[in-house]
Amino acid sequence: MNVELKPVEQQTIVITGASSGIGLTTARMACQRGARVVLVARSEDDLRRLEGELTAAGGQAVAAPADVADRAALGRVAQIAISRFGGIDTWVNDAGVSIYGRLLEASDADNRRLFETDFWGVVHGSLEAVQHLRARGGAIVNLGSEVSERAVPLQGMYSAAKHAVKGFTDALRMELEKDALPISVTLIKPSGIDTPFTRHAKNNMEQEPALPPPVYAPEEVARAILYAASHPVRDLPVGGKSTQMSVMGKVAPRMMDRYMERSMFDQQKGGPIRRDRQGSLHEPGGGLQERGAIHEGRVHRSLYTRALMNPWVGRTIVAATGAAVVGLIASRARGRA
Repeated sequence: MNVELKPVEQQTIVITGASSGIGLTTARMACQRGARVVLVARSEDDLRRLEGELTAAGGQAVAAPADVADRAALGRVAQIAISRFGGIDTWVNDAGVSIYGRLLEASDADNRRLFETDFWGVVHGSLEAVQHLRARGGAIVNLGSEVSERAVPLQGMYSAAKHAVKGFTDALRMELEKDALPISVTLIKPSGIDTPFTRHAKNNMEQEPALPPPVYAPEEVARAILYAASHPVRDLPVGGKSTQMSVMGKVAPRMMDRYMERSMFDQQKGGPIRRDRQGSLHEPGGGLQERGAIHEGRVHRSLYTRALMNPWVGRTIVAATGAAVVGLIASRARGRA
């Protein structure tokens, strides 16, 4: 069925991970555009400050502290949204954290906590959203990553969680479509984004974590999220690198392995240790900071993603990319015959 979504300015939007980075940028942008925003993160102090900031600027926002690993806590978030704003139109599952280092060096407790946040947080938020959207309609927007399609070394468990997010999101979409429920389900797949991501990650390396270039501004992801909140779209990469990695990973997986082995070990290391290695894996670490410490010269707009959000241009790009992938795969198959 065709899913009809409200304009952003008419929506109530739940945003997890709202105390920093992409979630914080999206919350501010959504309020500026007139949406009513429900702010979700572990740090109540940060959320209260953000609520005050947004309402002082004329926006409508409410703090709803919760750990996304706790399904019952997200049920309480939904009740806050209903009691304050009368319902939910879009639920954005953004909360996430990484672990830097080799897989053999990570503890079971750290790995489980990462999955509790990055995967189970998305599952809990999505299932809670379905209960409230199945009658009135709306959008679920899940934050995947370029590593949802192509794993990278030194962030192996994060890659695994984002692969799982993609699998869950795709399966949920098909089930909702089969039942003709009026809910759009979108996977956003950002490339490297200039947020406090590396500072919040647990670091098992002997050097500071770093993001390989190109690195994009968090506003690019926020625009993509709000586009998906008002336009049904299956998935949306942020940054051309995300699509490049996906295509090359499918067409030439062993070549991509070699490329990753040669480049990604060095490009994800950023010099001497400067911060606490623990990050915010187990404790809140929002701080109401949108950006990280990446030099402005390395932050890029994504003209590719902006083109995808133009309906006519986007269809052309998707069709051309799909045809190219099919052609390359067919060519490789003929070469093996």
